[in-house]
Amino acid sequence: MEMITILLIIHIIVGSLCLLTGTAALLSKKQKGTHTIFGEVYHGGYVVIFITSLAMAVLNWSESSYLFYIAIFSYGLALFGYLARKLRWRNWLNQHIAGMIGSYIGIITATLVVNGSKMPLVNEIPTLLLWFIPTIIGTPIIMIVSRRYSRPVKPKRLTH
Repeated sequence: MEMITILLIIHIIVGSLCLLTGTAALLSKKQKGTHTIFGEVYHGGYVVIFITSLAMAVLNWSESSYLFYIAIFSYGLALFGYLARKLRWRNWLNQHIAGMIGSYIGIITATLVVNGSKMPLVNEIPTLLLWFIPTIIGTPIIMIVSRRYSRPVKPKRLTH
């Protein structure tokens, strides 16, 4: 079996796992436990997707170079969201939400662009539109979720 075939099999299996765990993390209650377990599996899987995407793009550059750029951008978002939570950056919650959902938009975009022509109904949508639909739908979701979990800032009391 060729190296690119092995990488593709790993990529598809782990990509499917990321789609499932990403959905589960999005839908689960945002607290330690289920959400964090799904999130850790999602991030670990995304590392594998990132590595296999880069390797497949390099091995088959003439046909798959776009995977290289999607992988860097999408995993960059996943890493940003992951580190925001782990390192508790200032405003970490909004950064975590934007990074993780942004990376999920990336994996959905890649899945649609690569497989859309083989999917009933989706194959009727122009390919260029498949690049943008996940972002068009996902960006308002990021804003809604961020607003839902943002804590209101308490105004400072003035002392005289």
